[in-house]
Amino acid sequence: MSSNVDFKQLVEGAGDAIMVCDAEGAIVFWNRAAQRIFGFTEAEALGRSLDLIIPERQRGRHWDGYRTTMATGVTKYGADLLRVPALHKDGHQLSIAFTVSLLQSADRKVTGIVAIVRDETTRFAEDRKLRARLAQAEAKADANAKSQGDT
Repeated sequence: MSSNVDFKQLVEGAGDAIMVCDAEGAIVFWNRAAQRIFGFTEAEALGRSLDLIIPERQRGRHWDGYRTTMATGVTKYGADLLRVPALHKDGHQLSIAFTVSLLQSADRKVTGIVAIVRDETTRFAEDRKLRARLAQAEAKADANAKSQGDT
């Protein structure tokens, strides 16, 4: 493998948001895709808490898990794709999917976390519409079956 990979260029050109937070939860890296997805510029995001994009009702659960992960160096999410609500700068809600990876010092102490995030708002809305249509079709089929059984 070539060692000439320009990782800054790779991360900045990624279509998915890539953000890094330190052990306390402050944003220390925010790529262009994060700006596009969440609406906050790099200058607006750096140094701020993830509360910037976490809906208020999700914050307690998020921070409990975050603190546990930072203390133990273990995340139950590793390669699992997480799907959660998030907030855009203008206040509208997003549906995002992301994976996380822990950053560690040489002595294996967790120093931060990387999240790679994809906006799935449109796909989530389409799935919800399809589920609603399926439920309506099933209800109609059940009603037809009942009415035919009553004759």
